[in-house]
Order: sequence, then C-alpha cells, then structure tokens
Amino acid sequence: MSQDTITKFDMYQAAIPTSVRVLTNLRGIIEKAESWAAEKKVDQAVVLNARLALDMFPFVRQVQIAADTAKGIAARLAGIEVPSYEDNEATFEELYARIDKTLAFVKSVRPEQFDGAETREVVITFRGNSTHYTGLTFLTTRALPNLFFHTTAAYAILRHSGVPLGKADFLGPQG
Repeated sequence: MSQDTITKFDMYQAAIPTSVRVLTNLRGIIEKAESWAAEKKVDQAVVLNARLALDMFPFVRQVQIAADTAKGIAARLAGIEVPSYEDNEATFEELYARIDKTLAFVKSVRPEQFDGAETREVVITFRGNSTHYTGLTFLTTRALPNLFFHTTAAYAILRHSGVPLGKADFLGPQG
C-alpha cells in the first residue's frame, strides 16, 4: 500500500475545516465588496441584489444558501438539529452576522459527534421530494459541491460587478 492511499476517510476533517475555510473566505470576499462599493459610491443594495442572469438568485441569496449549506453539513453529519435562520439580510453587516453565527455553530460541532457519520442516514426534502443519502454520499456528492457552487456564484457575481477579486480571495491563505 502506498503512502498516498487513504485507509479511512475522516468525515469531520473533510466537512468542518472545509466549511470554516469556505465561509471565512466568503466573509473576506464580502469585505472587499463592501470596500469597493464604498469607494465607487455604489449603493450596497445594488451589490446585494446583483446577479449574473435574470433567472438566478442574487448575491445575497447565494451567501444565505452557502451559510445554510455549511450549517446543514455540520448538523446533519453530527446527527443534530439544523439551526434555522430567517433569510432577511439586507446589508453587508447583516451578511457578516449570518456568516459569523454560522461559523460559531459549525465550530461548535465536535469530532466525536461525527462518529458513524459516513453511514448515518441523511434525508433531504426539497420541493416535496425526499432523497436519502449515507453521510459520505451526502457530503461528497451533494453538500460540499453545493457549498462550493453557491460560494463560486457569489464570487462570480461580485467579480462581474467589478469588485477586484482574484483566485487567492476564493481559496484564502495557503497553508
């Protein structure tokens, strides 16, 4: 067996540090957007409601869904209740508060709560249809891709709007 072979997939390490990093980087992206908007004298409502296409969610909703996905990852894989947040953010400050609240929740979940998470049943109900997953399948085929999708959409909306962002803003610091 080579050194590169994974003998056990660590669900906690795949889920929690990844979610924390993505949300932390998203917060930094929002900070850059806020600074850019102030410098360019762009009303924050314009930024929060920006979108790439008429039929997609605006920036603010992309951030809400990214936060919801992160807290859903932590809660569902730990076998605990997913906290419910109102989707009423209308300012950069309110988005920071949502991300900070989500980060606090995600960080509160302990590794031992993930014992058996790879085989734990996760049921997602969307538009009246329920889909059943094992924890591993949920994390790798639904949850993490969804977290990255909505974070990428938020990044792309801001970048398209003119906010000076680069790949390093999305990925965050190395190490």
